[in-house]
Amino acid sequence: MVLIFMILSSLGAEIFINSRALVVYYDGLLRFPTYSEMIPGKTFGLDYEYETNYRELKEKFRAEGKGNLVIMPPVPFNPYENDLKDNSYPPFPPSFSERHFMGTDNVGRDILARLVYGFRTAMIFSVVLLILNYAIGIALGCAMGYFGGKFDLLFQRVLEIWSNIPFLYVVIIVSSIMVPSFMVLLLIMAFFGWINMTWVMRTMTYKEKEREYVLAARSLGASHFRIIFKHIIPNTISVIVTYAPFAISGGIVALTSLDYLGFGLPAPTPSWGELLQQGWTNMSAWWISVSVVSALVITLMIVTFTGEGIREAFDPRMYSFYE
Repeated sequence: MVLIFMILSSLGAEIFINSRALVVYYDGLLRFPTYSEMIPGKTFGLDYEYETNYRELKEKFRAEGKGNLVIMPPVPFNPYENDLKDNSYPPFPPSFSERHFMGTDNVGRDILARLVYGFRTAMIFSVVLLILNYAIGIALGCAMGYFGGKFDLLFQRVLEIWSNIPFLYVVIIVSSIMVPSFMVLLLIMAFFGWINMTWVMRTMTYKEKEREYVLAARSLGASHFRIIFKHIIPNTISVIVTYAPFAISGGIVALTSLDYLGFGLPAPTPSWGELLQQGWTNMSAWWISVSVVSALVITLMIVTFTGEGIREAFDPRMYSFYE
């Protein structure tokens, strides 16, 4: 439940953490800037054409006292915005009066905003990576275990060679040639991430294909496709589901590690690894390290406990009794 709450909150993060107002009431009209197009300042009687600064607009309406209203999110900053002060240099410590509840980073960006948006990026990255790894690993692993013979031997050698390719070196080479975007980094990690699931599904398929229900389906004339997708895979679903939460936590750790080393997502994408690097290089700003390490530990602990719960739910020995 906590994990679902965190995911849903991050997906709707613009409602809670955003520099755009939730509601603007001006001259008898209601506007909702959060998910709308950019609204220039002249729309609200300001003297510029670029996007409205809603925090300043709120103070302006309050000073005028004409009944106009601006409702801001609890954290009125976006993850890319630099909130700087005169005669002072960031990072700034946590301040409830300034709405920086976890302080700012080295360039004045709100840490809470970057944590929440970074969590959304990491979860989307991990889930998409999981889907890609599972799609390749399950299909190839089942084919290797089901058909066996020369087909299995050939792909065993391919997997052994593939698993010996140094993943980090490939990322470094790609990063030196081009800036690794979200999709490029995702494809690189999927390029190596499907190997473990392939070995697992190969072993499970070898075990399941000798069962009586598979032999019966084969004797009734069922096609290979039907046997694999209608009989073998549904009976290995417990292994597939059990591995999923641990694969997601592995994706989060991998992305955070690459961002920490500087080979991950390009700046200024909100990233936990980038915050971790800032905390390491600026230990006097303790709030940076404390916030990102706490978020990382809590997230990984919740995902791991979820995985353990799923494993126990699908473990037949947990609910077997001998008399």
